[in-house]
Amino acid sequence: MSEAIDNEQVDALLSDVLEVHGYDFLEYSHASIKRRITRLYTLDNFVSFAEFRYAVKNDKQYFKRFLEEITVNVTEMFRDPGFYQSLRNDVLPVLGTYPFIRVWVAGCSTGEEAYSLAILLRELNLLQKSLIYATDINPSVLEKAKKGIFPLNYLKGYSENYVNSGGVKDFSSYYTANYSLAKFDESLSSKMIFSTHNLVSDHSFNEFQLILCRNVLIYFDKELQHKVFQLFDNSLEKLGYLALGSKESLDFWPGAKQFKRIKLEKIWRKL
Repeated sequence: MSEAIDNEQVDALLSDVLEVHGYDFLEYSHASIKRRITRLYTLDNFVSFAEFRYAVKNDKQYFKRFLEEITVNVTEMFRDPGFYQSLRNDVLPVLGTYPFIRVWVAGCSTGEEAYSLAILLRELNLLQKSLIYATDINPSVLEKAKKGIFPLNYLKGYSENYVNSGGVKDFSSYYTANYSLAKFDESLSSKMIFSTHNLVSDHSFNEFQLILCRNVLIYFDKELQHKVFQLFDNSLEKLGYLALGSKESLDFWPGAKQFKRIKLEKIWRKL
């Protein structure tokens, strides 16, 4: 049985990660990151925390695993169908009047959200004049996202979400099934740019009309959330839209008065 991990050990480990690998998790919600570190430590049966810390610091392969486990990658296509319905009806038709649409999916994980968005844009005849920037801190999930391949047994749920979000086509027309995998049409991914971006330490890199960052900020502490909102504000064109996850809100951020919430979903428009 592994020893219990205390807060000082967690901080020492996260300082190593910042110093050696350049990833800053120090402002993440302490309880949630400690929980994930403890889970990984127990799972991988280290003799001592010192040995675990050594592996994270010095073994590149193991650090890759650490990163995958610590950054949460829970996602699905058309998650919260009401949200996608609002994008389809209230947001994208407005952006459709623009000559070009740039979208940033921040914390895109394995890409389900970026593909959902591409499908919406395709159905509104806007994909040809859009570009989706999908970014994540974790390079290995981006590799998966680029391929656009998902387990076939997930597709039933995704298809139901799609229909509930107002989808009008046969969902299976967007992918080809091969044994246990589904590969999404490359005409969707051809309008995506995947790259690593760290919300904690990297800067704004473009001006967007729409930014989606859903269910990422719940893992950050208040101060870091405010820092990220400022980054989004700097990256968003006037009258652009910012979409957050169902448990996230702009309301307590000092800059919130520059944004107006749209209807019932967690979508705000920059004034």
